Amino acid sequence: MRTDKVHVVVFSTLFPNIAQPHAGLFIRERMFRVGQSLPLTVVAPVAWFPLQFLVRLWRPRFRPAVPRRETQSGIEVIHPRFLSFPGIFKALDGIFLALGCLPALWRLKRAGRLDVLDAHFAYPDGYAATLIGRWLRTSVTVTLRGTEVRHAATPTLAPRLRRTFERAERIFSVSGSLRALALRLGATEDKVRVVGNGVDTCRFHPLPRPQARAVFGIPAGARVLISVGGLTERKGFHRVIELLPELRKRFPDLVYLIIGGASAEGDWRTRLEQSVQELGLTDTVRFLGVVEPDDLKLPLSAADVFVLATRNEGWANVFLEAMACGLPVVTTDVGGNREVVSRAELGTVVAFGDQAALLRAIEAALEKVWDRDALLAYARENEWSRRVAELLEEFAALAPDAAAASPRHVKAEGRVHG
Repeated sequence: MRTDKVHVVVFSTLFPNIAQPHAGLFIRERMFRVGQSLPLTVVAPVAWFPLQFLVRLWRPRFRPAVPRRETQSGIEVIHPRFLSFPGIFKALDGIFLALGCLPALWRLKRAGRLDVLDAHFAYPDGYAATLIGRWLRTSVTVTLRGTEVRHAATPTLAPRLRRTFERAERIFSVSGSLRALALRLGATEDKVRVVGNGVDTCRFHPLPRPQARAVFGIPAGARVLISVGGLTERKGFHRVIELLPELRKRFPDLVYLIIGGASAEGDWRTRLEQSVQELGLTDTVRFLGVVEPDDLKLPLSAADVFVLATRNEGWANVFLEAMACGLPVVTTDVGGNREVVSRAELGTVVAFGDQAALLRAIEAALEKVWDRDALLAYARENEWSRRVAELLEEFAALAPDAAAASPRHVKAEGRVHG
């Protein structure tokens, strides 16, 4: 049933589902807030190829089974399949994704439930969305989240990013650095908007530190570092672990909390645990596994400093979540990190790969008396409500163009261009 509001369809291959409940939580967090004001449907395609059951014989968690449909917080999530061969033919993922999802999106269009197709990540999601947008005469927005840096450096994918930026009606970048990348690849300034991620300060707020530490058996006077993220090479947990023997010379009671689990990029937990054991750090490092968002404020409140020695980021929500719990941040100067940790009273940003600088920054952060009020105030300045208001305004601006094509005009026109 049509309403007078623009109907938005979120389009992403990385979205939480019953088999992978922690995948793409940052997309759901952002867009379900939009769904509180606008009619919203999610199309979250699932990669498939005929013999993938054989891969599961030695990799049981490879592409777990996902239902065709789910309902999450009252919002319908549709999971069409698309052909994707693991590790090869990545340059074809965009066209296969578009063809695999076209029937589901065509049905939504005919039902009056698709005015704006909102894709997350430029490739393959954004590329496929802009193809579908042309076929269905539907406005398309693309949100850049960080993988675009790697894809822009890949000769077979960079041209597809260019075509995505040419075809999209609007490009949302979560950071200024990604906006600059889009402009270098041919996007015009009039269609690119920087809309960062936000934080829910009702969910993330400081708890009394003694009580939080008591839950984890951490001494009241200990110095505590914490990192949160997928246990992958990119996030850099191993880069922090390498520094712990030196840090313990200065802070013998140091504790390092690691929160996270396997992600789409891999699972380094076994490798990290082995490194901890080899360095004799089993009494220092604690692997807490995956912690639900509603519970994350507890370990954050037990810590003194948040650290993430990451190789690449778009806009790391977790920095704001840490600040909302009163923690300063030490991180690397990649992606949008400096845009989030934008002032000295919020933390320190060091050059990626400079372990000596990272060591000095962590030492200084553990010794400094931080202004928690300044950290909390900055988090409040970055509440989700501000970000969502910007998105609602942009979707409304696209609505007249999106609604111009009535359902009876919907058809796949012309030949498919890759």
